[in-house]
Amino acid sequence: MFKKLFILNLIIFFISFNTVRSIEADIFVQSTVNRASDTLSGNKTKEERIEELKKIALDTVDIKGIGFYSLGKHRKNLSDDKKVEYSKVFKNYFLNSFSSRLAEYSNPVIEVNTKEKINENYTIVSSTLAGTDKRPAIKIDWRIYTKNPDKPLIRDLIIEGLSLARTQKEEFNSIIQSADGDMEVLFTSLRNFSNK
Repeated sequence: MFKKLFILNLIIFFISFNTVRSIEADIFVQSTVNRASDTLSGNKTKEERIEELKKIALDTVDIKGIGFYSLGKHRKNLSDDKKVEYSKVFKNYFLNSFSSRLAEYSNPVIEVNTKEKINENYTIVSSTLAGTDKRPAIKIDWRIYTKNPDKPLIRDLIIEGLSLARTQKEEFNSIIQSADGDMEVLFTSLRNFSNK
């Protein structure tokens, strides 16, 4: 009886320990990469890959945070209702853009190399996408938001020194400025992309 109780308590301890322990940023990135790689290297159709990649993005990417960062100074021009609308539109845009581009890859190999804690909120994880006979190796840095250590989230990818979030911010700013500040033009552009 004592032995069974001891084993039960030991199991509860390990379960509790694993659920409250924070997730290291490099382990989080490697786990995310492995999930994506498994999806892309299987026998799934392109449509199945896209749906699975969307699930991975929902679990691991701070889509809302990236969306508002991408608006930059224009965010303050949105009412609360428009912010809610924008979040929905951007989420659809991001998931479609992310999954359709990544679905073209087959069996990517990414090796996590190092991590550098910038502050309590951010850690940079450096990795390398292995080269093939069709492309050279590519350096990828992951900006991980770690304010909640139990739920790290991807905030940006820096590919060979180029920030995808910053590039998107510049693109959105260009669209809005070309429309004389009319945010609806950006909304329409994002919707059109999602509906392709």
